Amino acid sequence: MSKKVVTLGEIMLRLSTPDFKRFVQADTFDVTYGGGEANVSAALCNYGLNGTFVTKVPNNPIGQSAINHLRRYGVDTQFVARGGERLGIYFLETGASMRASQVVYDRAGASIADVDASEFDWDKIFEGADWFHTTGITPALSDKAAALTEAALKAAKAKGITTSIDLNYRKKLWSKEKAQKVMTHLCQWVDVCIGNEEDAETTLGFKPGETDVTKGELHLDGFQDIMKQMVAKFGFKYVASSLRESYSASDNGWSALVYNGQEFYHTKKYNVRIVDRVGSGDSFASGLIYGLVTGMSMADSAEFGVAASALKHTIPGDLNHATLGEVKDLMKGDGSGRVQR
Repeated sequence: MSKKVVTLGEIMLRLSTPDFKRFVQADTFDVTYGGGEANVSAALCNYGLNGTFVTKVPNNPIGQSAINHLRRYGVDTQFVARGGERLGIYFLETGASMRASQVVYDRAGASIADVDASEFDWDKIFEGADWFHTTGITPALSDKAAALTEAALKAAKAKGITTSIDLNYRKKLWSKEKAQKVMTHLCQWVDVCIGNEEDAETTLGFKPGETDVTKGELHLDGFQDIMKQMVAKFGFKYVASSLRESYSASDNGWSALVYNGQEFYHTKKYNVRIVDRVGSGDSFASGLIYGLVTGMSMADSAEFGVAASALKHTIPGDLNHATLGEVKDLMKGDGSGRVQR
């Protein structure tokens, strides 16, 4: 029996410029669908688990297209609610070298923002579930979405299901002050907290140490200090952070740090040439969850997560289509990129 992981969040229509074009140059867009929690569900299905995604989409062909997109990768969408006005959209301009990628949101009034917790039967949704995952993006969408996130976390905890949250602060969606108020409240029902030092500062109020990812430098002491504070305040079983060293928009250093309240583990570092970095954090979260829910050690779970997300950087779109075998091979050290014949 494969493990069942339930995720809750928004799925959006993604319109991205082809061939590294700028928005002002593009006369066509590449179409796909994605969103933090949906990306996690799809990746977990890819590794052989039962990924169940919960959201609300409009009862129209665009909402159905988003659902169909997830179904083709095995995601269980039976609990998706229908209704509301529209599916959120985001536009992506992929950067290169010293030019950063840009995201423009068009998601106000999306169906998931106008949602009521009573639209979901959590007893049915969590039947047989081993894990529940969401992100800080969902409660940022609206007060109703925040109430839905709280209801889901409470229901999962009442059933003894492990809960995780990826802090994922989005400054275009809400203020630091609102984020800290809501996320500090929600984290009392969270077992595993994922997020970088910037997320920890903006959403939970912890002050980072000497770390500046824009300089391509890491100071692990600063991360470790924040993680200790987070565990002390919230009692998290695990705190994890992907660690990005941004040499340019095309080349990054990529590793991760995990803490269980007693010891830290820093993974190996990958130097990644980026094809598409959107969804890389979700790929790390899904890899970490896969490891922990299937009984891997903390160290192996972290290594699986960082290998999976390193591979995601090479794959266009929001979803990570790296296979279980490819991730395990990379964990063992096969990062040559040689043609597989």
